[in-house]
Amino acid sequence: MKFQLTDTEDLKEAKLLLENPGITAKLTNMFGTPIEKGFKLLPADWNDKVVELTRSALNRAVHAAVFTMKDAPGERSSNAWHKIAVATTGSIGGFWGLPALAIELPISTTIMLRSIADIARSEGEKIASTDTKLACIEVFALGGPSCSDDASESGYFAIRAALAQSISKAAGYVAEKGLVEEGAPALVRLIIQIAERFSVQVTEKVAVQAIPAIGAAGGALINTLFIDHFQDMARGHFIVRRLERQYGKELVKATYQTL
Repeated sequence: MKFQLTDTEDLKEAKLLLENPGITAKLTNMFGTPIEKGFKLLPADWNDKVVELTRSALNRAVHAAVFTMKDAPGERSSNAWHKIAVATTGSIGGFWGLPALAIELPISTTIMLRSIADIARSEGEKIASTDTKLACIEVFALGGPSCSDDASESGYFAIRAALAQSISKAAGYVAEKGLVEEGAPALVRLIIQIAERFSVQVTEKVAVQAIPAIGAAGGALINTLFIDHFQDMARGHFIVRRLERQYGKELVKATYQTL
């Protein structure tokens, strides 16, 4: 089967979104301040705390009522409303500083997951499907290149391949018991694996928020940029999945790599 011209253009758009600069570059450009300044202001053990908070935030988001949307494949996503909600939580985090992260991050992550699911639905996904639910969670691992990435590990399809086995096992569990039980081994392993990548993006966000001049207004801007970034990742991801349903995974991957 040969790609239609419009589908090739869609795949080009997806690749531009998925392979775009990471959140570090975007934050640096927005504030004109090297992110390294923020890292120097963080406590020595802060990275471990962010990893722990990120895992907890993802776990809460997964088990919150974020998949209650009705199946309406193709319905336009409400990106702006989700940005406003996340900006509000960001302003609170910016005002109260790092101690507020334990409260702000789970709320922001849940809103972002809701937005990701909304985008998935707009690309023809059925939200009630276990496969779609796990694909939504997968987006948090697709944060784009970061300063700690190895090139061989940061490509879109490389990340999906790394997560494939964990997603398959989690899908089997969810199909049998649903998403209601916390502490399920298959889901825990998947969340840990995704949190390892997502926590890098969160740490970079926290480092910028640690700069004293940023404040509450800066916190809102940071969170708006943060959700915008993951909305882009979601759009690219679900465009690819839509085309995979039409053309098959191998053809889409091969075409993507030649663009």
